[in-house]
Amino acid sequence: MAPTPTAVPNILTDPGYLFWAPLATTEPINTVVASKFTDAWAVAWISLGATEDGSEFNYETKVEPISVAEFFDPIRYSTTERSGSIAFNLTDFTLQNYNRALNGPAASVSVVTGTGTTQLNALTPATPGTERRCMLGWESLDNTMRIIMYQTIQGGTVKSAFKKAPNMAVIPCTFNFEIPTSGIPFKMYTAGATRA
Repeated sequence: MAPTPTAVPNILTDPGYLFWAPLATTEPINTVVASKFTDAWAVAWISLGATEDGSEFNYETKVEPISVAEFFDPIRYSTTERSGSIAFNLTDFTLQNYNRALNGPAASVSVVTGTGTTQLNALTPATPGTERRCMLGWESLDNTMRIIMYQTIQGGTVKSAFKKAPNMAVIPCTFNFEIPTSGIPFKMYTAGATRA
């Protein structure tokens, strides 16, 4: 008997949009019309801008075997650890984005003097122990998928290389998931029956 052809896969081929928000910010309403999200993200959700190569969402579950003397094979596996992160290289090179990558409080970026085209700004790294956690959001460019990450802290190396074009300086980020008071590290949402 010949194998049954598989259906065309429901692929996702875009880098999406990234958003940053203070902890406990209200989630989008998730209004769906014609299999797409049609509601806007609230003003508290700040767009992080473009990325060099999109982003990578990671979630790992570790399990350990439970064994008894009477069997060679494990009788069960138990979850011993879970961890998640989202990594990306921001190309919107601003002091505000650099401060977010350093987990700095809002006051870490200040206007030293002037306004507009004469404005001088400064970034001071956060004092250890005052790091700011945040929420992150992601939405696909086709508006069919969203991810809300409820409590994160950037824990990767921030290494920006200043080189000749066509190279560009980026702000590398790896935001690690923590357990918020709700106990839910993230939620994924999809719009329409096709993505379900």
